[in-house]
Amino acid sequence: MERIEHLEHLDRHLVDELAQVARETIREELREQTRKQRRTAMLYAASGAVALYAGAAVALAVGLALDVPLPGWAAALITAAILGAAAYLLRGAARPHTSAPRPTGAQAHHGAPDRVIGGTAPAAPPSGTGVPYPPMPPVAPGARLPEPGAAPRADDIDPEGPHHRS
Repeated sequence: MERIEHLEHLDRHLVDELAQVARETIREELREQTRKQRRTAMLYAASGAVALYAGAAVALAVGLALDVPLPGWAAALITAAILGAAAYLLRGAARPHTSAPRPTGAQAHHGAPDRVIGGTAPAAPPSGTGVPYPPMPPVAPGARLPEPGAAPRADDIDPEGPHHRS
């Protein structure tokens, strides 16, 4: 019996050591991956900042070039229109294109009855859980329903409710 207890102690010790080695290995792997992702994110951020300055320089150059034959306000207006068109085209290129058939006839002008203006309705609420809203019960739990044809009792009347006269 003493030998079995000794083996159980060794097994427990071995399991603890394996768990410790696995934790250290995973921790080191995650550190390495995080380091690579941090470097990549930093390079993307720097790239975006440099591109922003380059875009500003191009917009300034276009405005100054247009300022030669036109008044300053017209050059600025044309430059703004060019930048707005470029932004619109880039936004359109960033949106995913679906291969769904295009609506024809009246549906093209008014939209299909099951479509939402500006896109599609979300499949789940924006709560982040992805679970749709629970169904609403017809009566509050524990509420007493008045008997049909009976007058409501004083404690069943909501004083803040709407007051309608028939």
